[in-house]
Amino acid sequence: MEVGGGRRLRILEDLNMLYIRQIAASIQEPELQRALERALRVREGARRLLPACSRPEQALETTKTLVLCEARVVAAGGELQRRQEARLRGARRPSEGGPGAEPVPCRGTVCISDLRIPLMWKDTEYFRNKGELHRCAVFLLLQVGAEIHDTPTVLVDRTLTDICFEGAVLFPEAGPDFELRLELYSAGLPGPGAQGSAPRKLASRLSTSLGRSSGRRARAAMDGGPASPPGTAGTAGTATGALLLPPPGVPCPRFQLLAHTTLSLAQVHDGFRTHDLVIAADEQSPCWVPLYGRVCCRLAARPSCMDTPAATGTLRLQAPGAEGPGGTPLFCVLRGPGLLCYGSASEAEAGQEPTLTIAVTKDTRVRALQAGGRGQPPGVAVTNRLGGEEVTHGLLAESAAEAQRWLQAWGQHLCDLAQWKQCCEELMRIEEPPPRRPPAPLPPQGSLYHQTAIDPSDDIAAVTEILAGHGGAPRAPGPPPWLSLFEGPPLRSPSPPRRGRPRTLSLDARLGTLKGRGGPPKPPHSSSSSSGSSSPGPPQRDPPRALQSRV
Repeated sequence: MEVGGGRRLRILEDLNMLYIRQIAASIQEPELQRALERALRVREGARRLLPACSRPEQALETTKTLVLCEARVVAAGGELQRRQEARLRGARRPSEGGPGAEPVPCRGTVCISDLRIPLMWKDTEYFRNKGELHRCAVFLLLQVGAEIHDTPTVLVDRTLTDICFEGAVLFPEAGPDFELRLELYSAGLPGPGAQGSAPRKLASRLSTSLGRSSGRRARAAMDGGPASPPGTAGTAGTATGALLLPPPGVPCPRFQLLAHTTLSLAQVHDGFRTHDLVIAADEQSPCWVPLYGRVCCRLAARPSCMDTPAATGTLRLQAPGAEGPGGTPLFCVLRGPGLLCYGSASEAEAGQEPTLTIAVTKDTRVRALQAGGRGQPPGVAVTNRLGGEEVTHGLLAESAAEAQRWLQAWGQHLCDLAQWKQCCEELMRIEEPPPRRPPAPLPPQGSLYHQTAIDPSDDIAAVTEILAGHGGAPRAPGPPPWLSLFEGPPLRSPSPPRRGRPRTLSLDARLGTLKGRGGPPKPPHSSSSSSGSSSPGPPQRDPPRALQSRV
């Protein structure tokens, strides 16, 4: 039985992962192995989640996660293979170095920030705002060795002149031979009315290609209006009504590599610089964005030798031409571009200005001072060229072992300065990355009514904060005092007194009463007032006296 292309690719991928897992287990790299397993699990989960996405931004972020996981799996596998080859060649790793081994340069932190990619739109698109609105979602993938980071996704259309990525990205374990690879990925997005206009475009094409009468019937059937026929006899004798198209689902975006570049130690500078981009797509691609071919950024690096002292201890400064163990004892700190000499260790801890500073550059020469006669202890001689002349400082140690320790520290420090080059001339600023924000939602494609989220109106915490802010004084812990007004059974307001007009007799009834009794009639009490509440009613007025005089 012939195996399909997708299944064959999956089998080869599983075999490759099995081989990489065996390499990780054999060379005992637990960190890389954990990173590889994590990337594999996340990739498998993203593959299962992608068909279940119900919103466009969910599908976009899931597809981006797949791209990042694929890159992390490939990077971890490549790093494992390089370490395996280095182990087979017998190369020395930094943790396995002995006292007589060649020094290995220190690690450092690489920071890239202020990323900006200029765009080059046509004048008809940007200034005249003509043509079809083309939108893309782009992000940057940044890789140093097996470490991979990404930027937030940015939506790009013809209203933007630059693609700006805010924040900084740090690589804390980079060597002086690092290669920072930047890859710009892009995915085309449908326009605001792409899904709604697709059936109308199809109907227009059918009406122009099928003829006048047939096209009119096809368009009426697709529109489903009152002019559509109720049904026509099909070939199998069944009635067919309006042409029903399947409801449009969530489109699955596809990220493609748009451009890339590689930065190294030569491009490190404590400032904003421009670098070339290699375009990897063409204008016919759906993910095309008109790039200018440049990327602007600030690339800085700080090796650990600029922050961490290579050696500390007490040394005696020997005067030029002097012999013997005499000299002023100084507490010395070998760090960065100089040897800082303090009067005591407390001054160094307090951060005071050093008593003496001996410059250390890539041209500094260090040699050992052998123990001579008259009790001269061993030490280290540091030679610099200042103003065309060589200046040598003799630093005497307390013992031969202490002198050997300082000599090794000087050799390691000079190796770090020579490898990191311009990064050790001055202390570069390293920015801290901001907290990661959730991805921005895509512009709404449907009705505004369905996109509007209604917040609950009984948010007690929000109301309490607003009242406390208006009051000016901090609120005591516990439930707010106004909450008691809304607890318990609702209060009933007392019924208002009845102010209706009292019931009166007609004129004939009044005349009959006056003839029978011979006195003025009294208004009878209303049945509603006697059966009502016990509250006193309004005072009753007497009948008009003019009527009595007439009778």
